[in-house]
Amino acid sequence: MRGHGFLLANYVPGDSLVHRSPLAVKFLLVFACGLASFAIVDWRISLLVLAGLCGLFLLTGAGLKRLWGAVRPLAAVLLVIGLFQWWQLGAPTAARIVLNILVCVVAASLLTATTPVQQLLDGVVKAAGPFTRFGADPERFALTIGIMLRSIPYIAGTFADVRDSARARGLERNPRALVLPVFITSVAFARQTGEALAARGLGEAED
Repeated sequence: MRGHGFLLANYVPGDSLVHRSPLAVKFLLVFACGLASFAIVDWRISLLVLAGLCGLFLLTGAGLKRLWGAVRPLAAVLLVIGLFQWWQLGAPTAARIVLNILVCVVAASLLTATTPVQQLLDGVVKAAGPFTRFGADPERFALTIGIMLRSIPYIAGTFADVRDSARARGLERNPRALVLPVFITSVAFARQTGEALAARGLGEAED
């Protein structure tokens, strides 16, 4: 099964300023961009923020192709959102909403493209540490995120492979030929993941 990226850029080794920045700073950048997406009311400011983030992304050496790969899966959805908001609220508001979504996606991609997955998960464990007093389990939380990061590209790749196979047989418009194989493969993948976790004594609640 071929690998596929999904929404966020995969890690790219490098020695850029962003690569060398502390993980906490990268987390704060993503958090700040999330807040900004609610606070910014002028699409021109959103465009400037997005341009700055794209510039940072390119300076990491990840490349324009990888940046587009992180945004491309959202293109159709953003088009629909933009057209609807344009119809309802006008062009400036539609542009602001679409640009703010892109700001969040590019900021998150900047984090994942410059941070190894293990370092990212270690950071999540550390950040969730204070919540242990409320019964939270940081290790399980990080494990859940790790499984999600592994599962989403796998399922996206499964769909792409099934779609290509159906197209080769002239069945690209047959929902059954697309959905059923993806469903079966996804269930099998979930079972294999569950069995692997159980074999390592993970995934079961402790008494």
